Amino acid sequence: MILAASAEMLFVERPFIDRVKRITERGMQVEIWNWVTKDIADLATSGAVFSSMTGYLQGNLTEADGIAQLIETARESLLVAEKLDCPRLNLHGTGLDGDGLPVRPVDVVTGEMWLTAVETLKKMAALGEGAGRVFTLENLNLAVDHPRTPFAKAADTLALVRAVDSPFLKMNLDLYHAQIGEGNLIALLEESLPHIGEIQVADVPGRCEPGTGEINYPAVAAALRRIGYTGVVGLEGWASSDPDAALDAFEAAFA
Repeated sequence: MILAASAEMLFVERPFIDRVKRITERGMQVEIWNWVTKDIADLATSGAVFSSMTGYLQGNLTEADGIAQLIETARESLLVAEKLDCPRLNLHGTGLDGDGLPVRPVDVVTGEMWLTAVETLKKMAALGEGAGRVFTLENLNLAVDHPRTPFAKAADTLALVRAVDSPFLKMNLDLYHAQIGEGNLIALLEESLPHIGEIQVADVPGRCEPGTGEINYPAVAAALRRIGYTGVVGLEGWASSDPDAALDAFEAAFA
């Protein structure tokens, strides 16, 4: 397995470029979110290997104006991904605001919305294919961080990715969110394996490094080795105290 860490959530007292360099010094790949707030030229010459980045700026999967925004800003994101040589671009069921809340909250996801979302994601996969990049659809939790977000559960993202059936659309399977929303993580990994583009981790509650909460991440790591997963596992969590100690705990869990 390849380890990565989010520069958005670790070493937060440092300038962003220094966070990226410190994660790189630790021998890990780097994950970033909104590229608009970053100095792309600095990142491109930082020596970092980027694992994933946000693949859109605004939009959603189901409404005509939102779909147009999603596709337009995905094209812009692909140009940045090329500069950073970033292979995966992350998507959500809808655009999120600065607090992680849906820009257009949804209470009921209709059958028509499901069908439209599949067609939108087929277009996203085609964009990815043309650029040689993979879009990944991330699951979120509704109970704590992202209430009223459509297509939030891992079961939802798996169903959509299966329906599109393209190597250029995969799951970003976030186990922190899945534990809050669904649980049964090892069975989820086994079922999702052919469709996973990346796995993200943090412990529950608190969204900090492995060992600070209820998830048995060494058991999760053992399951991943057993089922043959060799892709990226990214720490998308806060440090409970020292960021280097958090990365130590992350490495130990997945060693």
